[in-house]
Amino acid sequence: MSIIALIDDDSDIIQATSMMLEAKGYDVVTATNVKDGYNLILNVKPELIILDVMMDEPDDGFYLALKLRKNNIQTPIIMLTSVSKALGMEFGTGATNPVDEFLEKPIPPSVLLEKVKFQLTKSEENNVSI
Repeated sequence: MSIIALIDDDSDIIQATSMMLEAKGYDVVTATNVKDGYNLILNVKPELIILDVMMDEPDDGFYLALKLRKNNIQTPIIMLTSVSKALGMEFGTGATNPVDEFLEKPIPPSVLLEKVKFQLTKSEENNVSI
């Protein structure tokens, strides 16, 4: 089964999301900050990354996503955000954005599972790897 890296500084999010994904048969590895997340991704080489926008710094998620892409790591990234509700900003994917999908917190489990499956299937079809 696929390995998913979950990088978020909220232990409740990590616990709940990990349990949900593991119940569906995914292997989940976690980190709570950019440095540990980057090292985890390099060492484990997950098939998918679920990444929070705001951790120690308000833009940590973007920083990590850009760093991964700059280092030619093309693993799909689902970014979790509550920024648009907090700041009234909206994000999308595209040439200037290094992520494959944005999801607004709180995320219904069914929606997250659907997006995880979609990104993993798309990745397999494109044979994307680190």
